[in-house]
Amino acid sequence: MFWDNVAGVYDVFVNVINRKTHQKLKKIVTDLIEPDDTVLECACGTGLLSAVIAAKCRQLTATDFSRKMLKKAEKNCAAFHNIAFAQADITALSYPDGGFDKVVAGNVIHLLGNPLTALSELNRVCKDGGMLIIPTYMNKDSKGKTSGFAGAVGKAGADFKRQFTVDSYRQFFLDAGYPDVKVSLADGRIPCAVAVSRKRSNESI
Repeated sequence: MFWDNVAGVYDVFVNVINRKTHQKLKKIVTDLIEPDDTVLECACGTGLLSAVIAAKCRQLTATDFSRKMLKKAEKNCAAFHNIAFAQADITALSYPDGGFDKVVAGNVIHLLGNPLTALSELNRVCKDGGMLIIPTYMNKDSKGKTSGFAGAVGKAGADFKRQFTVDSYRQFFLDAGYPDVKVSLADGRIPCAVAVSRKRSNESI
């Protein structure tokens, strides 16, 4: 698996190559977390967001499909005792309906062949009135051209299924039935847009 293979070097991308973007991303996400929150994080990777979420929330469940990414995240977040790590498939979560105040899924939507299935699962496990926080890399430029980053990483095996601009990412959520979605941009070498929306009610599904 590509993500198992890159787990050992992924922090170089996070902390060096795309540091500016990730510093802004962490600030955006941190400002959305409250001290009493119970949070589910999907696609936690090596723990970039896990650490800043755990520093503010009551309890974090951090998941990823890659066991090696999870192992690295556990090491990076060893100072926190309010995190439970688990392997999980974002398109088929084992958690009960409405179990979390906030649900975070970072930089994974563009990798999925069935992102609407994942979005439905994230919505399902979020409490009524809870919040979905879904950052994703912008792998198209403002003219709609595939970025060099997306092309290179795709050739390496990341297999991007979707390529978003900020506008098309916002439209993705509007089309999925989230009219209140707000999108903030963490700009940098490889920008990341953060979509934030309240849980969609059953009546609107």
